Amino acid sequence: MTNSTHGVLAMIGDPVLREDADRVAAAAGVPLVHVGEPSSRKAWTAAAAVLLDADAAARCARRVLPRRDRVTLLSVAAPVPADWQAAISVGAQQVLTLPAQDAELVAALSAAAVADDGGRGPVLAVVGSRGGAGASVFAAALAQTAADAGPALLVDADPWSGGIDLVMGTEDVPGLRWPDLALQSGRLAFPALRDALPRRNQVSVLSSGRTGVDIDAGPLGAVIDAGCRGGATVVCDVPRRCTAAVEAALDAADLVVLVTPADVRSCAAAGAARPWLLACNPNAGVVVRGPAPGGLRSAEVARIVELPLLAAMRPEPGITELLERGGLRMRRRAPLAGAARRVLTVLAAHPVGAAA
Repeated sequence: MTNSTHGVLAMIGDPVLREDADRVAAAAGVPLVHVGEPSSRKAWTAAAAVLLDADAAARCARRVLPRRDRVTLLSVAAPVPADWQAAISVGAQQVLTLPAQDAELVAALSAAAVADDGGRGPVLAVVGSRGGAGASVFAAALAQTAADAGPALLVDADPWSGGIDLVMGTEDVPGLRWPDLALQSGRLAFPALRDALPRRNQVSVLSSGRTGVDIDAGPLGAVIDAGCRGGATVVCDVPRRCTAAVEAALDAADLVVLVTPADVRSCAAAGAARPWLLACNPNAGVVVRGPAPGGLRSAEVARIVELPLLAAMRPEPGITELLERGGLRMRRRAPLAGAARRVLTVLAAHPVGAAA
């Protein structure tokens, strides 16, 4: 799934300055989306560009939004030191005065529209209802299935796991793992990131290094954003832990996938996780994995958990032996492949913001 121009976020309180910005944007042929502040980190990073005044810049800086390019601070008069300080605090690349610098703003907005026209790849966050639910395996299955149509980036967001590279069978492939990635935040070029990571077919894999060192939200957000801007389908294997990095991954997702076995204990755990997941991202659904020892049907599990049913999946024959002997290898008619295709179909058929 890709999107054309996402529009420009505009956070401008002064009505005169707002009218000037609308006039310039119309001349550049770029739509403005006027908001009080970004609804989420994803809205902030996905916009083609951001226009704001000094007050909005201060509010965004307090939210510690990730640094991004194409941020412009606007003013109605020559900027004073407080304007420059606001611009620095939010990472704005330029400060423009309207209407005196209309031409500069037209050029900036036109360049943003051209840069954004390549489209962004979707993001899925996969979390298990409990330990052993099969979330990591399903995340790998989603990445491998998405790679049939284009590049995919599989991101291990759990430093306490055994490593998603073991699931993919890339543990012996040279390339960077999380401990090797010297990154704080900001923007990465996806081609460079892709070339630095272990890859199997079209799936680039960023795995934990089995160090137990927590992943920070800034680097994780930068990696996700790089994959999106590179047009890749980004799949994050997310632990069931409330950390800033985990919540950044959930917030960035176009669809959160909760994987749960079809048993009573797993349903209870999924129900307990539901309020937290929906608080991070309302676009969530459940994938139910068999067997069902008590006879619970997938639709019943979805009703108990109170999330839309994305896919139901029979047990995968021989999955344990497969993972022990070289990692997951997708068979087109296998239950995992069918469930992954159904989830990706749901994502592709719905606009961002209404995936579930």
